[in-house]
Amino acid sequence: MLTQPRKSKSRGILSEGLDTECTPTDFILQFTPPRKQQRLFSKGKENDSNQFVLSRRSRRKDSSPNISWDQLPDEVVLRIFFCLPLQDLVRISVVCKRWQRLAFDESLWHSVDLEGMTHTALALQQVLRTGIRRLRCPRSFVEELHLTGRGSLQVVQMDLSSSIIPTLALEDIICRCRLLECLSLEGLQLSDTIISCLAKNTRLQELNLSGCSAFSAPVLTRMLKSCSRIQQLNLSWCTFDNNHIKSVVDNLSSSVTHLNLSGYRESLTLNDVKVLVEKCRQIKTLDLSDSTLLTADCLPVLSQLKHLLHLSLSRCYHIHLAALTDVGIMFPVLSQLDVFGLVQDSQLPSLKREMPHVSINSRPFSSIARPTPASRFVGFTSDRTMWNKKCRLRFGL
Repeated sequence: MLTQPRKSKSRGILSEGLDTECTPTDFILQFTPPRKQQRLFSKGKENDSNQFVLSRRSRRKDSSPNISWDQLPDEVVLRIFFCLPLQDLVRISVVCKRWQRLAFDESLWHSVDLEGMTHTALALQQVLRTGIRRLRCPRSFVEELHLTGRGSLQVVQMDLSSSIIPTLALEDIICRCRLLECLSLEGLQLSDTIISCLAKNTRLQELNLSGCSAFSAPVLTRMLKSCSRIQQLNLSWCTFDNNHIKSVVDNLSSSVTHLNLSGYRESLTLNDVKVLVEKCRQIKTLDLSDSTLLTADCLPVLSQLKHLLHLSLSRCYHIHLAALTDVGIMFPVLSQLDVFGLVQDSQLPSLKREMPHVSINSRPFSSIARPTPASRFVGFTSDRTMWNKKCRLRFGL
């Protein structure tokens, strides 16, 4: 016996009385909410026939897709990170593993200036891992430095002038460098190991070791022989004896054009000057200040440097004023002469009349091989250039 199937209550009111699959349109309209009537307006009583319709425009759906950071390719994220300053770049590195990897991508850390940072050791340790090429970190305090692995560094230019850094930590940095072209270690205590490692950087062009100490003459000889491309060399006021001076003048490369050997009161002799002039004919800037053993006899020897533009003989007290009057004739291309301590202010006008084309006592500080111009370097001003370029990432700016 067949029974009538029960009607499901869940099908709602539209299911009652429907015997076909397709519901009639007029039946559906009975249960459809009425549409809003369009409101008719007229422009006035006199123009009732001119009616218009006021209706609401439907909203457009936002067709722009929602893209999350995870969907952006690495190249786009790196381009965004490139616009961030150093402090923000470090902060975002803790967001997630991907951002940490991208935040320390070597393309973002090409050049970094850490001057003014208090905890330099940890920052320096992290920065050296990024494949940095230009590092400016003068007047820093580094307690300890732990570089993992044995990989070499990619540093090309580095300024650690006047920093307080353990010799072992400095050895760990320098011994990993092979591509150095410009280096300043002014005022640091070095070692034979550091100088020996410098010898492996055969691309060196500018080297500033002014005021450095604790390395021997033999390793200095090997370094100068190996680094034959050096053009600017500053070895002023180091703890040198006669053997060090002899190592320098005997092994300097003929490519040297700017040389600072000032501060060797009892070590630099006329014979050393003769050897120097014979080997380095291309010198344009020469600083022999504070060499008290030099006399006026050195002037004819120095006049053999046909390209000499800037000569410093300040506080060479055995060179008298009378000998300086012939400098304009002996050095026809000379443009700058520094003789601080040899000429009194009242004597300067008469000396300038003897050589009107020469600027006298215009530069009290030497800029040879220094990363920052000397006049601003000594004054610790806001100039943060390094070999005529600023670093892209700078602490505190």
